[in-house]
Amino acid sequence: MSKFLIKNAKIVNEGVIFEGDVLIEDEFIKEIAESISLKSSDYTIVDAEGNFLIPGVIDDQVHFREPGLTHKGTIESESRAAVAGGITSFIEQPNTVPNAVTQELLADKYKIASETSYANYSFMMGGTNDNLEEILKTNPRNVAGIKLFLGSSTGNMLVDNQEVLEKIFSSTKMLIAVHCEDEATIKANLEKYTEEYGEDIPVKYHHLIRSEEACYISSSKAIELAKKTGARLHVFHLSTAKELDLFTNKIPLEDKQITAEVCVHHLWFTNADYETKGAFIKWNPAVKTEKDKNALWQALLDDRIDVIATDHAPHTLEEKQNKYKNSPSGGPLVQHALVAMFEAHLKGMISVEKIVEKMCHNPAKIFKIEKRGFLKVGYFADIAIVNTHQPWTVNKDNILYQCGWSPFEGTNFKSRVMHTFVNGKLIYTNGKVKQQKVGQRLLFERN
Repeated sequence: MSKFLIKNAKIVNEGVIFEGDVLIEDEFIKEIAESISLKSSDYTIVDAEGNFLIPGVIDDQVHFREPGLTHKGTIESESRAAVAGGITSFIEQPNTVPNAVTQELLADKYKIASETSYANYSFMMGGTNDNLEEILKTNPRNVAGIKLFLGSSTGNMLVDNQEVLEKIFSSTKMLIAVHCEDEATIKANLEKYTEEYGEDIPVKYHHLIRSEEACYISSSKAIELAKKTGARLHVFHLSTAKELDLFTNKIPLEDKQITAEVCVHHLWFTNADYETKGAFIKWNPAVKTEKDKNALWQALLDDRIDVIATDHAPHTLEEKQNKYKNSPSGGPLVQHALVAMFEAHLKGMISVEKIVEKMCHNPAKIFKIEKRGFLKVGYFADIAIVNTHQPWTVNKDNILYQCGWSPFEGTNFKSRVMHTFVNGKLIYTNGKVKQQKVGQRLLFERN
């Protein structure tokens, strides 16, 4: 049994920051109090030294590349980077190879994670134009949700048959998460730029190819369909100002049937950064303009956007250095997402309480994750301790992603994750990941 007493912490939970101690026994939080004194000596004492103690981050959208794409990353390598970044639970997407579009293939991914994951895990069941029967077999108790790509992705995962879409939306009570980009619009834009530039399109046009209009057409259709069918819809990685009018902050999160997520890169970069970062910030949906970025921040703060995630999606350096058309979209983010948001906090852009709400509490609420995402007695001891006065620079020597690079390379962060606990185990401390793969399968409080 692991036993820890964390002393002298600035505890952040449910909109409140207070100084206190946290007692951990085995996997769970046993006590939270202003001061805890021990009668027993068999506890390891961790001094938080007045730093922020938050629930472990729940990243609701990652691509850890296993099976089939393990030259880019694995569940083991990327979950290891995640815990170094204070992320203690992740929800992984189905566009691996083969795509997780049958119950058997989905089960294969859970088996790999059960043997190799440093963080807690769940995997989305993938939808296609022809796998409704498989979708309906998905167990709502131990699978995060259904993922639909309404824009093209790896493998046969583009769902573009309107009749099938409506059937999926009306047939399942599970949360449906969507990637929204209109394929016809993107195709027409790509043809236009190919006529002008051939194969060597400058990457700075990426946001005009995968355009605002492509995003808005697709997300507005998905929302219209959700309203028509009563489906529970979660829209991943918003990237445009125009889409934000589709979402509301007029009702509590618990009552929302339609929720939204923004990713760290859309809050950090703009199209101006293509000049220096090139394909290293090529994502789908694309990083867009300063106006879009500012609007996303506003919607995040006023609660039209509910969750901050990463869309962590590593590719090798070699792949990323291809010409535009052959350079894959996506980048690694789990190790640096939390400290990037703390950097925004130190610039006065967001409170620590809001970071915790959007990265810890709300993913737990939206997916109905059992006993995680909050600091409460009886909850799993998933915890990150963050020091906001420990400057460091991202470089090749401290990047833990298997791909070995980061879009934040060269960035100076003032904050760093000091300790990460997963299920009561101290798995990351003093810059080192301990060799303990202690991740558990996430469970969900659903009927």
